[in-house]
Amino acid sequence: MAANKEQQEMIKKLQAEREKLQVLTKEYQKHISTRQQFDAQLNENNLVLSEFNRLKPSAEVYKLVGPVLVKQELNVAVGTVKKRIGFIKGELERCDKNIAASEDKQNKCKDSLANIQQQYQQKLQAAAAK
Repeated sequence: MAANKEQQEMIKKLQAEREKLQVLTKEYQKHISTRQQFDAQLNENNLVLSEFNRLKPSAEVYKLVGPVLVKQELNVAVGTVKKRIGFIKGELERCDKNIAASEDKQNKCKDSLANIQQQYQQKLQAAAAK
């Protein structure tokens, strides 16, 4: 009976660790998705900046504000896009840190899960040997 109770406890530990790993995996996927969104925004803003750089200084630039196009100075528009690019790069760095932390958590959880599985296997083998 004591061995059976130990097995049940080990199974509960395994299940809890698996659930924890699933949560961490979802968290990791969320961080990856967020990073991909920022990456797309960075590419889009870099494209806009390259288009602005191709314009003559006297070119007219318009900004969409609601349903209205508003005239904007070229240097102001370029400054806005550069600020946005800087912000996005900062967010990408933050995302990279979150991804690395999430990977570490996942690896620790996987190691813990492997240890629990190994202990469970050893207890099953010991019980079978008796």
